[in-house]
Amino acid sequence: MDYKHDNFSIMIKSLAFVFFVVVQSHTANSQTSSPTTLKTNIDGVTVFLSGAQVSRSGKVDIAKGKSTITVAGLSPYIDDKSVQIKALGAFTITAVKHKLNYLDGLKKDERITELREKIKKFDLEIATSESRLEVLKEKQSLLDKNKDLSSGNSSISLAQLKLAIDFYDRELSTIKAEEINTRLKITASREAKSKLEQEINETYNKKDLPSGEIEIIVEADAKTTGDFSISYIVANAGWFPRYDVRVANIEKPISLAYKADVHQNTGVNWDNVKLKLSNGQPNESGVAPELETWYLDYERNKRYSYKKADAIKSVSGRVTGENGVPLAGASILVKNKTIGTITDQNGMYSLTLPNGATTLLVSYIGYSQQEQNIYSSNMNISLQPDYQALEEMVVTGRAMSKQNKTMAYANMDMEALPQQAQTLETAIIENQTTVEFEVEKPYSVKSNGDKLTVDLKKFEIETIYEYHAAPKVEKDAFLMARIINWDQYNLLEGEANLYFEDAYVGRTILNGTSLEDTLNISLGRDKSIVITRTKVETYSKRRTIGSNKIETREFEIVARNKKSQPIKLMIYDQIPISPRGEIAITAGELSNGSLNATTGIVTWELNLKPQEQSMIKLGYEVKYPKNEKLVIE
Repeated sequence: MDYKHDNFSIMIKSLAFVFFVVVQSHTANSQTSSPTTLKTNIDGVTVFLSGAQVSRSGKVDIAKGKSTITVAGLSPYIDDKSVQIKALGAFTITAVKHKLNYLDGLKKDERITELREKIKKFDLEIATSESRLEVLKEKQSLLDKNKDLSSGNSSISLAQLKLAIDFYDRELSTIKAEEINTRLKITASREAKSKLEQEINETYNKKDLPSGEIEIIVEADAKTTGDFSISYIVANAGWFPRYDVRVANIEKPISLAYKADVHQNTGVNWDNVKLKLSNGQPNESGVAPELETWYLDYERNKRYSYKKADAIKSVSGRVTGENGVPLAGASILVKNKTIGTITDQNGMYSLTLPNGATTLLVSYIGYSQQEQNIYSSNMNISLQPDYQALEEMVVTGRAMSKQNKTMAYANMDMEALPQQAQTLETAIIENQTTVEFEVEKPYSVKSNGDKLTVDLKKFEIETIYEYHAAPKVEKDAFLMARIINWDQYNLLEGEANLYFEDAYVGRTILNGTSLEDTLNISLGRDKSIVITRTKVETYSKRRTIGSNKIETREFEIVARNKKSQPIKLMIYDQIPISPRGEIAITAGELSNGSLNATTGIVTWELNLKPQEQSMIKLGYEVKYPKNEKLVIE
């Protein structure tokens, strides 16, 4: 035998087997296993004035080698640049992809099919009930034909007559009762069918929105478990500050309830989540402004723009989309303000406007955002579809290098997962640049655009009450609440509902952006303060001296306190200010009022007892060239 040849053959077979094992092992390790679904729950949501940051967490088993972990069923409005991942485990993240899954649009067709099956059942119920009505009609007709008790010339006894009447009464009552119940059943079935048909129409009109997905590519040397925390920012969500201001009487502190109207239409419900409300706006530019060169030119080269007087104090109307369909849940925001609201089921909105409001920002999912100049107190707004929205799939990813079995991608923070924060009462958290309100009670916010009012804080604030009046403009006195050191409450500009002496008195704007030390809140008119302003004709004269005309004016202002308690009343009036040297204006009788020489405003402070009346005078003199004309009140 040739032992050398046999040994060589055995050696070749052994090497081939080893090579096969190595190749198979390498191939197995180089392949990525089938995708694994990571089921996550929403732990909390931080809602910004526009947009929200959603935080999710979950655990999943990770196979040896490379594998893909998919987080599905997310909002289609995720800002892919905002995705952050925290992970804990003996594995490496090599890439992350954010994409849109358009297959979920099939769910709409499934819902329509389900609704149509329900409609068929109601159609059958209606047809059955209508058939029963026909039977009852025939039954009553047969009964009516046989109610004639006389048969030929024979007569019946009273006992037989009574039995016949009782029988007819009993049978007819039974027929009528069943008829009524059957008709009610038909009406209920038709109403239910109508609602289903309406839901089918609404479902048809909904755009086929995809669902968001995040794919995490990981690699592990051995089978392990991964603990993930994911956060991202979504659009079509936000909140508006709102207040309830209550004053029992002017001898008690003001009660201020700080609230938030939260809304979201992200495509995913927030069920029993911890809410934080932040005054930050992550989509707002954080770049500091820079001054440009200021070229000073001659006056004749300047162009002037005329601004319409700020007279519109509130605005209301309807927001519609394609074919005039009302849009429920559309966002209406005053540009550069925190004042806003959401349209109701009929597309209607109503908004109190702050001073300086000129433009509304109107937005709705699937439609282009529109800027609308405020030109009237009633404004209907029509939005145009955004045909480019959600047409492209966003896929981002980057391979990373290994480091301590943990990888970082873009904004990923791969530190160990922090422990859950302890349950807090509703608290105000002041960050470096923003203020957050952490809400103790978990809330559920449905993805339907409806407003959810969340109670944030209630304050009992020591307040100075006084009445303000400018009788030249308004004869009524307005109760003002003056809050000292108001900035400690972190108030934002927002609408406020006013309640005085347990009665609703209207709405106002709480200006939380004021730079003054004292925050003034107008609590509305008080008809118990009567004020008149009368021109005194005997002192209002015109005369000519040399080349000038001289005119004098005098007014009497009378204020009466008809309330049962003393009040402090601030009255404001004015004398004109001269824009040029040839017009000379001199103050006359001012009844010890304080004159601001720069603005011409005169201020009086009156302390009136119950039923007390006081009179003050305002007088001034104007001298100007006699060949000129001046319009003086």
